[in-house]
Amino acid sequence: MAAFIDKAKIKVVSGRGGDGCVAWRREKFVDKGGPAGGDGGSGGSVYFVADENMSTLLDFTYKSVFRAKDGENGKNKNCHGQGGADLYLKVPVGVIVRDLKTSKIIADLNENNKTVLIAKGGRGGRGNARFATAQKRSPQFCEPGEAPVERELELELKLIADIGLLGMPNAGKSSFISIISSARPKIADYPFTTLVPNLGVVKKPDGDGFVVADIPGLIEGASQGTGLGYEFLRHIQRCRFFVHIVDMSLENPLDNYLKINNELEKYDSELIKRHQVLVLNKKDIVEEQKIEDLKKQFAKLDRDIFVVSCATKEGINELLSHIYTLVEELPQHEIEIEIEHDSEFDNNDDSAFEITKLNKNTYQITGGKLKRLINVTDIKNVQQVRRLSNIMDSMGVWTRLRELGAQNEDTIIVEGIEMIYSDEYYGK
Repeated sequence: MAAFIDKAKIKVVSGRGGDGCVAWRREKFVDKGGPAGGDGGSGGSVYFVADENMSTLLDFTYKSVFRAKDGENGKNKNCHGQGGADLYLKVPVGVIVRDLKTSKIIADLNENNKTVLIAKGGRGGRGNARFATAQKRSPQFCEPGEAPVERELELELKLIADIGLLGMPNAGKSSFISIISSARPKIADYPFTTLVPNLGVVKKPDGDGFVVADIPGLIEGASQGTGLGYEFLRHIQRCRFFVHIVDMSLENPLDNYLKINNELEKYDSELIKRHQVLVLNKKDIVEEQKIEDLKKQFAKLDRDIFVVSCATKEGINELLSHIYTLVEELPQHEIEIEIEHDSEFDNNDDSAFEITKLNKNTYQITGGKLKRLINVTDIKNVQQVRRLSNIMDSMGVWTRLRELGAQNEDTIIVEGIEMIYSDEYYGK
């Protein structure tokens, strides 16, 4: 049986865009030739895909870095480089993705086959053939490919289950799930037999099915880390309702029931409002008079109450019929997970920019389009720097700098690249 892993930290890297090419036509009978450098191919992107056939994040334990393919460089004769293959990473349904740099949740893969773009591949650089104009017939430069996107992520699995089983250790949760489904959890007569969540698929008479989750470790003091603490409670947040199993053979069954609900409320106050079916278990070893007394005590809680024996299966069919009805009547509960805007995918063609005066002689310029331009500009190439300057001029950057009082020899930082401001070079 595969280990159950419900958290993982990984790094994903998209593919780098291929560089454009500087090349020239040299055919014997082509007058004056001309530029013939092809474009570089775009790098591959990284996607997450929800797969209902997966139930654990084990695949992300043995390998933690995932890279998409780089794009090929452009070639001569106007041949473009091949784009890098995209990388699709399969994860279980119910995984949420958190960016470790910002601590924001950027994706919730809560449906089978849901696909989310996580790291976009770098754009391929344009070859010199793209820059030929009537005025500049022989451009001596091309664009480098865009750098890849690197992201450190945390994956957290919240199981998709219709019903969550609650109860103290040894109350009979594992026995119950083994009776109503094909799940075969380890069962013994000592506490904490169950150390990982168990999922069971229950088939209804009409052929449909639903999923039941046995969540271990919730005992008094879990909020302070007692036992398994709240390690697995994230897996019941999506459940339609709960089946709360109580061991009637213990001295204070009602106290145990209240303790569980108290810990549940401490973890998430919304969970305590969810519908609960109360199951009084171990009828086969408890005296009839005690059962009647307990039924009267629990009746004050206004719950659906069933008395069963998981050992002899007495009362299980009646309980299952009631559960079938509730599965039909109660809607699937959706967790309100706030997905933050993923700034990695802002519109790269946005002409907006922002200028910040860092000190008397230093200005910082940022903006979506500028970031893309800097990524594909070879600052060692005079023609490319001139082209960048012309684009910034058309955006109004230099005009705005003069309005803010920029002087010759001031330092300007454009998306991390330092330049020395000059009216003669930039300002006109």
